[in-house]
Amino acid sequence: MTTVGTGSPGGASSRLARLVSIPVGVVLVAFVIVLATADGDSGPPRSPLIERAAPPIDGVTLTGEEFALESQRGRWVVVNFFQTTCVPCIEEHPELVAFHEEREARGDAVVVSVAFSDSEANVTDFFARNGGGWPVLAADTGRYAISYGVAAVPETFLISPAGVVTSKFIGGVTKAGLDAEIARLGGAA
Repeated sequence: MTTVGTGSPGGASSRLARLVSIPVGVVLVAFVIVLATADGDSGPPRSPLIERAAPPIDGVTLTGEEFALESQRGRWVVVNFFQTTCVPCIEEHPELVAFHEEREARGDAVVVSVAFSDSEANVTDFFARNGGGWPVLAADTGRYAISYGVAAVPETFLISPAGVVTSKFIGGVTKAGLDAEIARLGGAA
């Protein structure tokens, strides 16, 4: 009769465990060091457009009026790329309405919405239900998403009164966040 041993504490299986655990431990320590020394900048996301002239946006709005970004010089412009079925877009919309209402009365800023892969009918219905009295472009907008490098929505760009892109926001924006960014950049809060 042959007996098969289950191994002893100092046997081959414990040597194999030690040989495997040493490299795994080294990798874990290296990972912790990388995380500990990583740049923790949590400011607004960077974009190649920051500190450059804003790419043109011009077209016919939902109300049939002509819109040209260039004609907005002298005031802040919030360019918001959105989609009517995007949950963060829906959640941020009341914030944009509040920002627009306050800033329209002051005359120092304007919001423009650019539909992202959405139908003009959906966009028209969305604004009829949710408000927002600013220019909205819904037709032939893919070129704007490309020129601004929009990969997903919502993405929002803040453009200075001089026509320069100052900030990019990924995800929903808030009135307070937009006001704070304008104040940080030297505009009135």
